Amino acid sequence: MTTVLIVDDQQLQRYGFRLLLESIPETDVVGEAAHGAEAVRMTADLRPDVVLMDVRMPGMDGIEATRRIIASGGRSRVLVLTTFDVDEYVHDALRAGASGFLLKDARPDELLAGIRAVAHGDAVIAPALTRRLLDEFTHQLRHRTADAAEDPQLASLTDREREILVAIGKGWTNGEIADRFVLSESTVKTHVGRVLAKIGARDRIQAVIFAYDLGLARPSPG
Repeated sequence: MTTVLIVDDQQLQRYGFRLLLESIPETDVVGEAAHGAEAVRMTADLRPDVVLMDVRMPGMDGIEATRRIIASGGRSRVLVLTTFDVDEYVHDALRAGASGFLLKDARPDELLAGIRAVAHGDAVIAPALTRRLLDEFTHQLRHRTADAAEDPQLASLTDREREILVAIGKGWTNGEIADRFVLSESTVKTHVGRVLAKIGARDRIQAVIFAYDLGLARPSPG
């Protein structure tokens, strides 16, 4: 059973999410919060597996709430829901420690699959959205290309692991990486796990940010 806390300032939105999640036996909605401060407090009290987090809310927004939830060191993981065209702060939420993001108009099965994945320790971000997000806001990311050669975490990677990191930075799925390097998906999964451990990334989203920070990945032209 996956426990979920719904955070959104729109009551109707919370109601819709609750109806959907309560229709699935494997999920249990343990609470609803209308703003970030309430989300932080309820997460500490209820310790849900997944916090379904809106970004834009009055008072404390979803980014700061995510930062505080992750900083608390609890086991709860945050899945951000956003309207991509207007929420320009998604990458800040990912930096704060969110385990991924989905669009609010995602299909019900996509949302449920996302919650399931986050609850099991994976990251949720569609490759196409990874590229759109980083292409759009790459000027806000810290590019430290000159530091790449001296970064001790990067230096700890083997040549193959570095190739895998670059592929992650491009938003490739495990299947795409396997096809490109003629590897089995299980082997790719093992490589990805080692890369995340060596660079200190919680999940592949944090690895994407790491790759961009060091200039190993760049927005696609045009």
